[in-house]
This record gives sequence, C-alpha cells and structure tokens, in this order.
Amino acid sequence: MRKMSPEDGAPKIRVRDLDFYYGEVRALSRVSIDILPNEITALIGPSGCGKSTFLRCLNRMNDVIPGARLEGTILLDEADLYAPGVDVADLRRRVGMVFQKPNPFPQSIFDNVAFGPRVLGMASGRLELQQRVAESLRRAALWDVVRGDLEAEALELSLGEQQRLCIARVLAVEPDVILMDEPCSALDPIATLHIEDLMQQLKQDYTIVIVTHNMQQAARVSDRTGLFWLGELVEFGETENVFTRPGNPQTEAYITGRHG
Repeated sequence: MRKMSPEDGAPKIRVRDLDFYYGEVRALSRVSIDILPNEITALIGPSGCGKSTFLRCLNRMNDVIPGARLEGTILLDEADLYAPGVDVADLRRRVGMVFQKPNPFPQSIFDNVAFGPRVLGMASGRLELQQRVAESLRRAALWDVVRGDLEAEALELSLGEQQRLCIARVLAVEPDVILMDEPCSALDPIATLHIEDLMQQLKQDYTIVIVTHNMQQAARVSDRTGLFWLGELVEFGETENVFTRPGNPQTEAYITGRHG
C-alpha cells in the first residue's frame, strides 16, 4: 500500500458509511468518523455495542472471521484499506494493536521486541537490531526496568510491564497508528496510570485509538470520544464536550450511569 502524506489537519483515518456484518448479523451500521493525527481517540459504550469490531476493522483483523464482510470506506492517509492488492501484512505493521490481556511471546524480552524487525528485515545487523530494541523499550518507558537483563523471560515481568513490552513490540516496527483494545482492564491502578502516562507521550509521534469501558480513563486521556450504541456511532466530538455537554440523550444517560 502506498503511504501518502496528508495535508496538515487532514484526518489520519477517514471512515465513511461503514457497515459490518458477521454473516447475516449487522454489527456496525453507517459509521462515519474522522480520526485525527497525533490525538488519542477513545471509543466507549456498553458491551456488545461494536467498539472492538470497529477497532479491528482499522487493521483488517476481522478478515480472518468466516462470513465477515464490510461495506463502506476506510482510508488511511487517503489510501483505501480494503482496495484490491492492499498488502495486509504491511497494513498491520502500520496500524499496530495492543490487546486487552498482555500477550508477550514465551521468549526473552529482547526477542519479543526484535521479532517484528527480524521478520520484516528492518535491521541490517545485530548492532542496528540492538539499537532498535533499546529505542523501542525507551519509548515504552520500560528500558530503565529491563536494561540490566534483556535475556530475561518476558513472562517473568509484572502484568503492567508485560503490557508495556507489548507496546514496545508494536513500536519496534515503526507504526503510524496504535490501536488499544481495553489495554488496562487486566492491570492494577498504578500500572494503569503508567500506561495512561505513556499514551500521552506516544501521541506526540503516533495516532492512538483506544477502546475502553472505563469512562474516567476516556475523560483523562483522550482528545476526542465516540459513543457506540447497538452498532451505531451515536455521538462523537471533543472529549470535554462529550462528557460535559453531550448532544445526544443516549450519551448523557450512559455517562451518568442511567443506561448501559
């Protein structure tokens, strides 16, 4: 897929009239949204409302589900993600994903971060690979914790450290966009704050889209928030406005706890 440089202020991701189906069941209906570069966009809503399905549309992870199909348009830097001939492996490099539960490989810390660059041939030698691993760990705020023993088993890290390692693994392949699907739901409050602080740092260089059930988290970290309801995006705007001056009665009911 050809990478384009959008004009300043242009959306990083542009979604128009998106419908998504699991077989005959429509999970998303007429979703349109602009996701701006170097911002954190939070997606909230009750369980089963389509948030995670929408997130997986952005890097085509739903492609592997039998019977799944998509209608509408998703553009990344104005290039159609679902056009014939799109290199899906390269798309998933450019649009990386961090999952709900930390999922480091049962390998060393070093090998976890080096995995992507090795497979993609992004390092010309051991020294360059070491530099890429170290820089990715620094960006993930984990270097000072692990620098003394990069050959230690990744699974020996705490859950919060494992999640930061998974973020470092994404960063190592130079993505444009980072998708986060409930990245803090398995973490304690202190580890959650570490991830939230890290997100604020990362948005200087990356576009971040996060799905969260934690509305306080969405209010703390995001620039814009969208509420999904029964497969529809019923409200989307600047986070402060969504939480303090919602324009949709469903939004107000959800954030005040009267629905959902």
